[in-house]
Amino acid sequence: MTPGADASGTAASILRQDYPELRHDIVPPGLGRAHIQKILGEPGCDALLWLRPGDLLAPGALTALALEAALIGAAAVAGLRVLFADTVLGLDIPGLKASDASGGVPFTGGEVLWVRDALRAHAILDVEGRLDASAAWSALPEAARGRIGRPVLLQRVSEAPAEATESLSIVSLTGTGTQGGAGVAQRRLADALALAGHRVTGVALSDRPEAAEWTDAFPQAEAEIEAASPDLVLAGNLHGATRSLDVVGRLARRGPVALVLHDLFPLTGRCCHPRDCTRAAIGCDAACPGPDEYPQLAPGRIAGMHARKRAVLAGPAGPWLLANSDWTLARAQELAPSGTPSTQIRLAFPTATFRPGDRAELRRRLGLPEGDVLILISAVIVDGPDKGFADLRAALQAAVRPGVGVVAIGRLDDPARLGVPNLFAPGLIADEATLAAWYGACDLHVTASRHETLGQTPIEAGLCGVPTLAYRTSGLTSAVIDGVSGRLVPMKPGALAQALTELVEDRAARARLGAFARIALENRHSPAAAALSLDGLFRDGGLLSDTARPSFAPAMLGHFPFAAQLQPGASGTVPAASRPLVRRLRRAKQLVLGRRMPLFVRRCLYLAGTLRRSVP
Repeated sequence: MTPGADASGTAASILRQDYPELRHDIVPPGLGRAHIQKILGEPGCDALLWLRPGDLLAPGALTALALEAALIGAAAVAGLRVLFADTVLGLDIPGLKASDASGGVPFTGGEVLWVRDALRAHAILDVEGRLDASAAWSALPEAARGRIGRPVLLQRVSEAPAEATESLSIVSLTGTGTQGGAGVAQRRLADALALAGHRVTGVALSDRPEAAEWTDAFPQAEAEIEAASPDLVLAGNLHGATRSLDVVGRLARRGPVALVLHDLFPLTGRCCHPRDCTRAAIGCDAACPGPDEYPQLAPGRIAGMHARKRAVLAGPAGPWLLANSDWTLARAQELAPSGTPSTQIRLAFPTATFRPGDRAELRRRLGLPEGDVLILISAVIVDGPDKGFADLRAALQAAVRPGVGVVAIGRLDDPARLGVPNLFAPGLIADEATLAAWYGACDLHVTASRHETLGQTPIEAGLCGVPTLAYRTSGLTSAVIDGVSGRLVPMKPGALAQALTELVEDRAARARLGAFARIALENRHSPAAAALSLDGLFRDGGLLSDTARPSFAPAMLGHFPFAAQLQPGASGTVPAASRPLVRRLRRAKQLVLGRRMPLFVRRCLYLAGTLRRSVP
């Protein structure tokens, strides 16, 4: 840190970091070169951060930067800068270009943590011997740079930053709205883009899910999109309104369309997750093992639907595929037609709503036992076919005993099926703040799912300081950072039960994993992190110029718990809980037909819906 009149505040912000292996130096003017060389030559130095006098480190900045550097092996990691005067004026992440004429914003030093070996090779100093952070950053290969989506530097400025010179008009398109897991994820992406200065309009294709199997045209929604004349249509979770991608093809002929892979439905003839079926790679057809499972499609139509989807994806104006995890990106590249553009993005989470709280207070408020170890399970449909219910039940039964309880969030028509005592089942929770309270009241989250493109519940739980235990499979390998935000176990009999029993016994391990989970997942899945990942896509696709400056509205700061005013969570994120009669009928139907919906039943529901809408 260089000295100056405001250095006392800078020093105080460093000392408040509560980072255990921290040393800070005040560098006299003109001695920067010698001092940096001296520090880099000392064996105890692992990393360096250079601050100007008057700049302040945001709370927790050093831990967040250092953890990401360790996880990805980066030579340098940069975070967000908060610009303020009497109030917060905006947030940005400095660009690579130092010239104001280029539209980029130069680093000032405190936004970047430098690993020692990298700085030795690229320590570019200015004429006064201070670190030229922008030049040093630019000298690093792209793979050696890391970015986190949380504030690390607070910088006082004399005037508000210039408004972003470029923004996009974006339509966020869903099938039937933003309820349910994928719908919520789509809505959170749209919210993040709005905070990044883009103009976002939400459009739903239909309010008739019972007609999805037979509906391919949506004149009202398509007219609304055409009237908006967007620069981009960001589409996702369409199968609630249609079983085809025909509408995506029509929209893509008018302008750019990006298709978020919340599941694999766009890549198959019918299903959202092929599971062990290999037909999607060679061509889905009437041999589909589950045509009566949601999203249902008559067997005779599956081959033709798969061909139609592939034609849309392979078209000259086909959509970009946006994957939410490493695994999903690999599956997209495997199953999509050759040449289909695909890239990975980060999903956004409301990091101010999902945050650690006082566990004892939360338990008192929710009526939970204060001294028990509470295991959390959470899904929209807890006993759904893709949630590994049998494995989950076996693991819980092995771990639960007096002093160990289970909290089951989501639809569970027959709680007795879990076969565990000390069960608390609040059901579906449609308010994010209430959901976060239930998460934060628990000690450990476990899932037995094997088919997730990412897995939102492990990230929501981790943001609340609750680690996750899961199988090492599918997108869960991105949602759970093994050994950091939770533990991953192999998919073999007894592995989940054994690991759950061990974690129930190991309070210190749970506390350590929960603390790291909050930091690592906030870095990677804040609304700012999601918007930055999409910003790269927009630049690569030519929608934004290379010189456009990524910046955020002051409200973005409200997504981080140290802000004075926090952004509230959303409500209505899942359907209202069913009435007892409906739950009983659903259980009876499952006893007779399982979870399948035969074609004659689907046709009856379609006709009933059509008649209901035709009656004034």
